[in-house]
Amino acid sequence: MEEIQQVQQDEYFMRQALLDARAAFAEDEIPIGAVIVCQGRVIARGHNLTERLTDVTAHAEMQAITAASTYLGGKYLTECTLYVTVEPCVMCAGAIGWAQVARVVYGAADPKRGFRRFAPDALHPRTTIQGGILEEECAALMREFFQKRR
Repeated sequence: MEEIQQVQQDEYFMRQALLDARAAFAEDEIPIGAVIVCQGRVIARGHNLTERLTDVTAHAEMQAITAASTYLGGKYLTECTLYVTVEPCVMCAGAIGWAQVARVVYGAADPKRGFRRFAPDALHPRTTIQGGILEEECAALMREFFQKRR
């Protein structure tokens, strides 16, 4: 029963991250969204802003981590779960590791740029990972974005 509740909760919060990914899509940013959850509620959200800010580090996860740290008044997110629509890149995985995020849940895998390929140990040793939540919906948004750009 607990496992079913966790899946339902993961899907709910991934849908929240998808709202941010769709906002990025609407702004012609790569459609990745992220939310950070603490004690069952969203405390921070973000989506890619690399084009708007002309900043290659302005990924969804980085925006959400900064907002969550500000909200909590500290740099460690040891009681938090990060939901992100696409597997984090190496840069974001490093930041997630330094922030000591307790759990990372992602939608679609990123075989070309994802951290699991290049730096599978980048996260904090206590961080747990769950992939594939609403995977097809997350992947479809990415495919649509890149097909539109071709």
